[in-house]
Amino acid sequence: MYRPLADEIRPVSLDEVVGQRHLLGEDGVLRRIIDSGRIPNMVFFGPSGTGKTTVAGIIAGRTRRALHRLNATTASIADIRNIIGDVDTLLAPEGVLLYLDEIQYFNKKQQQSLLEFIENGKITLIASTTENPYFYVYGALLSRSTVFEFKPVPPEEISRAVRRAFTVISGKEELPLVWDEGIVDAVARSCGGDVRKAVNAAELLAASAAMKDGKRHVRPEDVSAVSQRSSMRYDRDGDSHYDVISAFQKSIRGSDPDAAVHYLARLLEAGDLPSVCRRLLVVASEDIGLAHPQAISVVKACVDSALQLGLPEARIPLSEAVLLLATAPKSNSAITAVDAALADIRAGRGGEVPPHLMDSHYPGAEKLGRGRTYQYPHSYPGHYTSQQYLPDSLKNARYYEYGDNKAESAARRYWEELKGKE
Repeated sequence: MYRPLADEIRPVSLDEVVGQRHLLGEDGVLRRIIDSGRIPNMVFFGPSGTGKTTVAGIIAGRTRRALHRLNATTASIADIRNIIGDVDTLLAPEGVLLYLDEIQYFNKKQQQSLLEFIENGKITLIASTTENPYFYVYGALLSRSTVFEFKPVPPEEISRAVRRAFTVISGKEELPLVWDEGIVDAVARSCGGDVRKAVNAAELLAASAAMKDGKRHVRPEDVSAVSQRSSMRYDRDGDSHYDVISAFQKSIRGSDPDAAVHYLARLLEAGDLPSVCRRLLVVASEDIGLAHPQAISVVKACVDSALQLGLPEARIPLSEAVLLLATAPKSNSAITAVDAALADIRAGRGGEVPPHLMDSHYPGAEKLGRGRTYQYPHSYPGHYTSQQYLPDSLKNARYYEYGDNKAESAARRYWEELKGKE
């Protein structure tokens, strides 16, 4: 029966685990907890292929508790009840260690069913998830667990796993396997921090090795074919989507055109055209705003062009829009002004519209005092005259602060001079 190489060479000790030095290094907090033998309820959070299941298995090997594995994509409450039935029996005299993979797929009721037994210590839960547990794990369950974040494994660490995979494969075959060190590094770089992907790629490369001089040679040109697109982590509905979108906007806001184009490329490579277009329209007003008021018009034209063109040509106008925004002067005066006004409205500080601003285009409006004292600004020099526009309760409120960019500074000087002549 075929057994995947990634499972066959899975580490059995913490020293064999690649990556996660922040947790499993000599002074890593998770390593010290495991070494103590006092295993708490834990949630392992991180991308696929970063060692969550492996570490849980190592922990199980160090405890005398009966190990049960469930995957939340297929498990049910009945499965949990069956496991709970083993507690305090000869099958689990020391209690149960439950490894629950993809816990985000358990609903609230399923997660709640674990609480009683976690609370009394009869079940030790190690749950894993590729999604942010603070969004997907029930609060009461999360409060009884310690969250450990597993990070994508750096290429230099993954190289160890790839090299070991080639060595194991070579040792099992009659003909030796030959590979260049550059191939190991290329595979390690191409898998996006996912050790499982890297080992699977190594297995495929070995299977497709070319015969030469009585040896099987792993060919460099096969690396890109085997590892195609695997270096990119992106899920339109997952954390990576929000992380990349966040980095995209923050790079534009921070005026770094190179980083902005990098994140644009990641979004486009994932085919996420709608998110790019929406975010660019937001950025044009939120982060550039009145410092370059024409930017929104240019971005709208680029977005319309991109949507009409579709990918791959859409990348061209979108790159233009990104670079325009990243290199434009910045102002957030528009969003801060409207948010300050919204804060007053939501706090109940609205007040009545001043009578002279009320609609007066109907019979009887004058009798009600509507619009009587309104002064028409265009009848005055500079098309301006001073009068109260805000409700009485807010007449001294100030929401808009001019930005220090060239456009808003010029507007400020214009109005200061005009209003100063009154």
